[in-house]
Amino acid sequence: MSHPTEPRDPSRRQFHRFLLAILAATALPAGAAASPTWLPIRPAQLGDSPGKIEVLEFFSWGCSHCRDFNPAVKRWEHDLPKDVTFKRVPVSFGRAAWSNLARMFYALDGIGELQRLDEAVFAAIHDRRVNLYTEASALAWVRQQGVDASRFSAAFTSFSTETRVARAEQLSRAYKVDSVPLITVAGRFRVVNKAAHDQAGLFGVVDELIAQVRKEQPTRRKR
Repeated sequence: MSHPTEPRDPSRRQFHRFLLAILAATALPAGAAASPTWLPIRPAQLGDSPGKIEVLEFFSWGCSHCRDFNPAVKRWEHDLPKDVTFKRVPVSFGRAAWSNLARMFYALDGIGELQRLDEAVFAAIHDRRVNLYTEASALAWVRQQGVDASRFSAAFTSFSTETRVARAEQLSRAYKVDSVPLITVAGRFRVVNKAAHDQAGLFGVVDELIAQVRKEQPTRRKR
């Protein structure tokens, strides 16, 4: 999982972990699990999909853990209920390289090439160590994949892409994203990756949270 580095002082780090463990234990109600599989998002966030239960994946093509996670995401997304919408949100954490990958993500989406090339981008970066972190290198690579270079270049620098990248950054801050990949449900819950033990368990938690949201809103119906 990609995340900011921890304090370097081991004793201080151990004390912090001990203190957090005590706080977590005292905050849990009687009978609650010691390792929760989800945490509340505070404040809760309104989604961009009225009438739908919105599930978000915060990720980056530059994240190796996101690459390993992607096949499970695809399998889960394949059987998505009709009352659920799933969106991927590329993050940058202030890194120029990852910001350009986010721009590449939305540019490919804008010209209808994202689905075809999504896994190929992961493979290029993590298997073949291809540099896709600048506009020029991304343009050269997509041309090799049979993409119209002029269309991609126009999309890469378009106002629409700029707006979507800015919105992704806004969401990352609002959801207090500090590591990726991260799955959130209905703007209210964030799944704790480590507590879910494995990818199947993680998406089991996602499905349980979706069912909970659906149950709390009896007027919502699968269509």
